[in-house]
Amino acid sequence: MSAVRAVVTDIEGTTSSIAFVKEVLFPFARQRLPAFVASRRDDAAVRWYLDEARALAGEVAPGDEGTVALLLRWIDEDRKATPLKALQGLVWAEGYARGELTGHVHADAAAALRAWHARGLRLYIYSSGSIAAQKLLFGHTAHGDLTPLFSGYFDTTTGPKVEPGSYSIIARALDLPPADILFLSDSVAELCAARDAGLRTACLDRGKVPIAPGHGHPVFTSFEGLDPSAIPRRERVDGPIA
Repeated sequence: MSAVRAVVTDIEGTTSSIAFVKEVLFPFARQRLPAFVASRRDDAAVRWYLDEARALAGEVAPGDEGTVALLLRWIDEDRKATPLKALQGLVWAEGYARGELTGHVHADAAAALRAWHARGLRLYIYSSGSIAAQKLLFGHTAHGDLTPLFSGYFDTTTGPKVEPGSYSIIARALDLPPADILFLSDSVAELCAARDAGLRTACLDRGKVPIAPGHGHPVFTSFEGLDPSAIPRRERVDGPIA
């Protein structure tokens, strides 16, 4: 059996607290997005993302105010829309730069990532948050700048996290056989999609969200004791997806 050569990990609920995203990052972006758009509406990147949001929605109230209202509704709905994620990332960038935000990463995750990197494993992130937002979070943690540990990042521009094709794209991008890649997440739907694409998988169950049994993925309550080399390749096991 081939060895694990790369680890791809989710962020929210896996390396980082769900509460940080929902109770810190989302409210921060929601509060500051209207003023940010008003002050940066002539910025080419901001303009492009606003236009993309309008196109994605189809029908929106006219003007930037209508688009901002749409974006705020998407924040409340936790929509995985790429233009929203990009604009949130720009708002968060200002917050991190001003020292108003510190990216949350569990201590066990930071320690394991450093150890795996030292062992020569290639590390990657695959999150619904934009790549820019991912780099900001891991670049401004209480454990220091963790971005040098990672070889690359993937977001929704790669594809939905619940579709096997997205993980096939990642495997091709890494130029590795799928069985040489371990994917970590707290979402059974994501793990099943990764397994269907041939990746090895492990479920992080930190007790913050209900995870139905019977999914067939190895379960860990933290990164402590999680040895990528000990995770076997498993075939798909039909069971509940939650």
